Amino acid sequence: MFVPGTGASDLEWVSFEQSGILTATQAADLLGRGVVRGLVRRGVWRRLCRGIVLTNNGALTRDQQLWVAVLAAGPGALLAGATAAAACGVRGLRAEPLQVLVPAARRPSGRLPHLPPDMAGVRVYRSTYLPPEHHQVGLPPRTSIARSVVDGAAWARTSDEARLVLTAACQQRRVLPVDVAEVLAAMPRVRRRRLIRTTVADIEGGAHALSEIDFMALCRRFRLPRPDQQERRKDADGRNRFLDAYWKQWRLHAEVDGAHHMDARHWAADMIRQNQVWIAGDRVLRFPAWLIRADPSAVAGQLRAALTAAGWT
Repeated sequence: MFVPGTGASDLEWVSFEQSGILTATQAADLLGRGVVRGLVRRGVWRRLCRGIVLTNNGALTRDQQLWVAVLAAGPGALLAGATAAAACGVRGLRAEPLQVLVPAARRPSGRLPHLPPDMAGVRVYRSTYLPPEHHQVGLPPRTSIARSVVDGAAWARTSDEARLVLTAACQQRRVLPVDVAEVLAAMPRVRRRRLIRTTVADIEGGAHALSEIDFMALCRRFRLPRPDQQERRKDADGRNRFLDAYWKQWRLHAEVDGAHHMDARHWAADMIRQNQVWIAGDRVLRFPAWLIRADPSAVAGQLRAALTAAGWT
């Protein structure tokens, strides 16, 4: 939508700020109920659901869907969870249903109104803890990125999806692990609290991808010593390289290969880097990311054997 020019009406400004989505009360206050009914009857505007109108007759855009979700959920509603995190720029998160948070103290207003076919699904959550610092300035209103990430992980369908929310937000530098940990500390009853705390600790320790988070979980499960992650090392050309997992005391390096390692160029570059590590005298083990999940005991067995051979007891 275009920014209203000089002399624009209140209707134009409200419509601009809310992506063309208005409550029926807003529209009536600005134009009068009779005018609004006439616009809807003639097909100039769309009545989307009970109490919500669109100031044109087109299909809903993503921004408009977000506004519909917040306004349909009623007073005090905020975008939250993965939806709010995505609105703040986190990529790769589940798009639906749209997640909305309302204060638990608000009187329940019943179910959401029947939404139009071009509207994404909406799920409303309630919270007894929603302090001002967990609100973020934005349109539509939303929770802060740190609160959004904690809620998104708690509401995720699976533990893997929960870890993805956390790693994506931190890896893309939309939030710092310390900020997520601060929000988590204030929410002792949040779902998956232990998993969130552990994942945030792994990210602070250097884990940058979901496969690396899985690797750290494997080490804890099989009682292996915690490795150093993202250990910096200069290669033969003087460039900085980072090792996925490195036990400095036992000079053991473990590399977790993601899907990109299937590419021939990446494979060749990784082989050269691995050879340089071997030349320096370290042991190197490599595991595909899928094997860490499919057969963790086999991975742990090889790690244990290599550590034992290097002197670990």
